[in-house]
Amino acid sequence: MEEKRMITVTVDGNAYTYPQGTSYRTIAADFQDRYPCDILLVNRDGRLCELHKSLDRDCTLQMLTARDKPGIQTYERSAVLLLLKAFYDTVGRESVERISVEYSLSSALFLLAKGSFTLDQSLLERVEERMRELSAAKLPIEKRSISTDDAMELFRGAGLIHKADLLSFRINSRVNVYSLDGFVDYFYGYMVPDTGYIRCFGLELFENGFVLRLPTQRDPNQLGDFCPSRKVFLELYQSTQRSQALGAANVAELNTAIARGEAMPLILANEALMEKKIGDIAYEIAARKDVRFVMIAGPSSSGKTTFSHRLSTQLRAHGLRPYPIATDNYFVNRDRTPRDENGNYDFEGLGAMDVEQFNEDMVRLLNGETVELPTYNFKKGAREYNGNFLTLGEGDVLVIEGIHCLNDQFTHALPKESKYKIYISCLTTLNIDDHNRIPTTDARLLRRIERDARTRGYSAQATIKMWPSVRRGEENNIFPFQDSADMVFNSALLYETSLLKPYVQPLLFGVPRDSEEYIEAKRLLKFLNYFLPIPADNIPKTSLMREFIGGGCYHV
Repeated sequence: MEEKRMITVTVDGNAYTYPQGTSYRTIAADFQDRYPCDILLVNRDGRLCELHKSLDRDCTLQMLTARDKPGIQTYERSAVLLLLKAFYDTVGRESVERISVEYSLSSALFLLAKGSFTLDQSLLERVEERMRELSAAKLPIEKRSISTDDAMELFRGAGLIHKADLLSFRINSRVNVYSLDGFVDYFYGYMVPDTGYIRCFGLELFENGFVLRLPTQRDPNQLGDFCPSRKVFLELYQSTQRSQALGAANVAELNTAIARGEAMPLILANEALMEKKIGDIAYEIAARKDVRFVMIAGPSSSGKTTFSHRLSTQLRAHGLRPYPIATDNYFVNRDRTPRDENGNYDFEGLGAMDVEQFNEDMVRLLNGETVELPTYNFKKGAREYNGNFLTLGEGDVLVIEGIHCLNDQFTHALPKESKYKIYISCLTTLNIDDHNRIPTTDARLLRRIERDARTRGYSAQATIKMWPSVRRGEENNIFPFQDSADMVFNSALLYETSLLKPYVQPLLFGVPRDSEEYIEAKRLLKFLNYFLPIPADNIPKTSLMREFIGGGCYHV
């Protein structure tokens, strides 16, 4: 018998040798005691590999756990597979009409289930018990490659029409499917090697569906808190209904409309729905006679600037005179800007704002006084006064956009009745298929990559690199206050990923293979492959998407 060749593996700067064909799972076991939670994947020279894969070359390995973004995504995906298997085992496959993973909601996934069963807590307890039995059994999650035609036939036979339709748009002749004890499904991304890795989860009834509670990237060993925003959930739910009414509830339906040449009616209907929503908000503001300050906040790349312009247009149509105020002009001078734990300027915390000056100016405006508004010189790091005087008259309202606009500490001196607060976010409801959701953060990241490249000359690599810091700022300064808003506005458009694809795809291909950001770039490229592209020619100049691709009528 031929002796296996020895392979050199470098981990944390140290070289080790293993026989060729050794599984990454075996290697990971040798290093598990260095990590507080399970190793779920390995990064082999910039490429993600599942643990069942075997060693075939000299390489450098990085162990990934659920504290890494690819790791927590792998855990979530694997937990969904475990849930689906357990649900079918518990109620019987013939009883299930549809189970769909809708969206993320406060450290949990919201799901809908339809069929000849009663969805109650008792059923969920039995499903969860079955999940724990399967987890304890450490059953293998097997991956195999089959022809795309065979996969489509397999899923049609199983009643998973949405998956078969999705695969009909794939160019590749083969597709990977995962199986767990006879249950076969298609997933966008990697899996853990067996069910024993999936130990932290819980099921609870919520609204007209249920949630699969999961751990967080911050602490993968325990369930994250489940404190959902009811207002955000309601907007997500209503957006889902609107998507279904437009016939584009998933990527397959969107691709079908594009392939049939029916994209334009879908775009116009989607834009019309958004304009109606903005008009409804303007009507409500106009009906509240005491409102003088419209406060707008939302996470990065939500389209706040274009939204504020369109809302101002609608406010004018309702007889009001809107004036824009940028809270960025109320930054403290650079020498007073606080620093974070790394010694860098913290521009996103409330301490970076001159809260008292902002409140003094706004109260004076509310009282009918004339105020000289500042302009912040970002090059000098100082506020300047250049003769920008303002007096509020009858029917005048200030449209104020900024990261802290929902935080009442920022506007502590203003009467509650004088403020109308709007939380805006890109709340994606279009999913790849029933079991593969699209995170709202992905939609915003794609928007940000294109806008940064067009307006700031940033590479996709630079945008991806800064994204975790952006997200931390949002979690600290925006998300905690979203339920204080008078209105939640969803800026997501069903067609936007198809629109962004031709812009963002080349930028992602430009991310160097040897960079830390390449893994994320590759994931996004794979994601974009599901979408047929659409040209920008027929996108209205008032569209919120013009903020990102350019060519709009607003100066943004």
